[in-house]
Amino acid sequence: MTVEQRLARLEAIEAIRQLKHRYFQACDRKQPERVRECFAEGEVALSYGRIGAFSTREQLLEVYTELACNDHIVEIHHGQNPVIELEGENHGTGQWGLYYYLIDTRRQRVTQLAGFYEDAYVRVQGDWKICRSSYEVTSTQIMDLSEGMARAIFAGRAAPSELDDPNEQAVTVSGESTE
Repeated sequence: MTVEQRLARLEAIEAIRQLKHRYFQACDRKQPERVRECFAEGEVALSYGRIGAFSTREQLLEVYTELACNDHIVEIHHGQNPVIELEGENHGTGQWGLYYYLIDTRRQRVTQLAGFYEDAYVRVQGDWKICRSSYEVTSTQIMDLSEGMARAIFAGRAAPSELDDPNEQAVTVSGESTE
């Protein structure tokens, strides 16, 4: 490989790394438009477990906005240990560890997840975009804070759906949708 090719490879890997960091920050800052910018237009393949499977970024944004863009939802996504591979000039893949922490101030619950992303990226008009992404949970801890002291609800690989239903985030205290 020439020096120019090696430099181009390193620049592409760093651009992909920055893309994923922008995605995590946009999620945490509740910025749907910035989340949208991280994904390719048209058909994508996104699979996020209980959150859902999506074939367009607009489908993802609809659910993201409903679940995460609420004042009572406080989140932090920490992406770590990326392994990014280039597959030609305009395609790449990535594996990321994720430490995720959610505080639901309305339900007085804290959820900590860890797991792995498997992504594919495509360069479109010079910009890298996510075109395929899946997330698998490898550990879960859910704590109830409602009695003034943390009480474990679940600790293990993946909580049963009745304990960890993302749709509960979008429901008001009276049981009506937030829409």
